[in-house]
Amino acid sequence: MKIAISSMGKTKEDLLDIRFGRCEYFQIYNTENKEIIILENKGLNASGGAGIAAANQLIEEKVNVVVTGKLGPNAFDIIDKEGIKAYSCDSLKIIKVMEYYNKGELKEIKMAGPSHQG
Repeated sequence: MKIAISSMGKTKEDLLDIRFGRCEYFQIYNTENKEIIILENKGLNASGGAGIAAANQLIEEKVNVVVTGKLGPNAFDIIDKEGIKAYSCDSLKIIKVMEYYNKGELKEIKMAGPSHQG
């Protein structure tokens, strides 16, 4: 299984970025082979549609789970349609986010947050 976390940096000590479409990086954890991939978010500098670009990037990476702060309507619809589970978390160190995920302590995102422009 692949778990993508919106992140402010490239290490487990960096914080989760509560912004999905405008986060700087995605840290993708493969639970089967323990591989960690760090991706620059393609949506970060988009003039519009950042959430769409970010969601499509994670679909290309074949992720199964997304952990972030909130998802806007477009990103939520894309992720939901693909059957990717999404969870909400505060801005904590990534290592702590993974601990909460593994313990089943994160709240599932079942509806989109507010729309953002730009």
